[in-house]
Amino acid sequence: MVLNYSRKISSSIAAVSCIAALGFSALTWGSDKEIKLTMATESGDRESPHGMAVKRISDIVEEKSDGRISINVFYQGEIGGPQELFDQLVRGNLDLFLGWPQTSYDERLGVLQLPYLTLSWDEALEAYNKDGWISEVIKPILSDIGLEYLGPFPEGFGGIATADTYATNYEDAQGIKLRSQPIFPLPQTIQAMGFQAVPIDWSEVYTSIQTGVVDGDSSNVIFWDYTYFNDLLDYFVHSKHNFSFYTFLMNQDSWRSLDEEDRGIIADAVETVANEQFDNAKAEDEKWIQKAQEDGMEYIVPTDEEMAAWIERVRDDVWVQAEEPLGTDIMDAVRAHASEPK
Repeated sequence: MVLNYSRKISSSIAAVSCIAALGFSALTWGSDKEIKLTMATESGDRESPHGMAVKRISDIVEEKSDGRISINVFYQGEIGGPQELFDQLVRGNLDLFLGWPQTSYDERLGVLQLPYLTLSWDEALEAYNKDGWISEVIKPILSDIGLEYLGPFPEGFGGIATADTYATNYEDAQGIKLRSQPIFPLPQTIQAMGFQAVPIDWSEVYTSIQTGVVDGDSSNVIFWDYTYFNDLLDYFVHSKHNFSFYTFLMNQDSWRSLDEEDRGIIADAVETVANEQFDNAKAEDEKWIQKAQEDGMEYIVPTDEEMAAWIERVRDDVWVQAEEPLGTDIMDAVRAHASEPK
């Protein structure tokens, strides 16, 4: 995630062409061969949780392989936006990726952003861990489009960050324009909550808030809204309508070109970082909630009644919309496993 892209599309394409040359070239890599891989994160600079996570994976892999496997890491916006990076991952020009799977290849991946699936940290961490029911749903979908699912990267529950005004219910949300990630069903969720959803890529969010195109941002944990837009935003309403959950993915051809030992090195590195994130995610989120308040952002938690009303309204609306693109099997799993409102 960056505030604006300074590179033209041609520059991004050139960069992708360069990294393609660093990717796999042999049909099978042996454990005695030097291997150069590429990895990108769609969001987060070098000092962000995402940036530090991908760098740590690179360091672990290099250490465990005695320097034989190296990973060239690209951070937020260095070689493209979320959709472009995901495209290059599917094509094999990127080997590894940390980000949100784009629904452009398979709408069923929208289950990851389905609103109000889980309602507490314990429930979310159980559902989203590598062996949880949500992960089990998405593994075959990712495989169908040529990607190997290596593990989860949970952040926390998203909210609504705004300037000048805020809302904690459907009625008060009328007329408030919010940036939404252009991934189904996040815009639909924001609309169902009563706001006006404006799908905007991360690269344009700062300018859009600054110029009044939108009144704020939605569906991110407070870290992103505080870190990048604190000078523009006044309120963060913790609506918890989505659980922000990123994925570690690898191009399937790249994965299959590795031998068993090297697959193990990469999988173990990802698992180490994912486990650390699961252990630390809640504390990390609470740290940024506190930090944002200390620096003047008002943190607001809807009442139980307001939350119950939003949950009922949004599930009744968006879950019905999701039935066709996600399919009956997935929605049956959702209804069987989703958290029950208190």
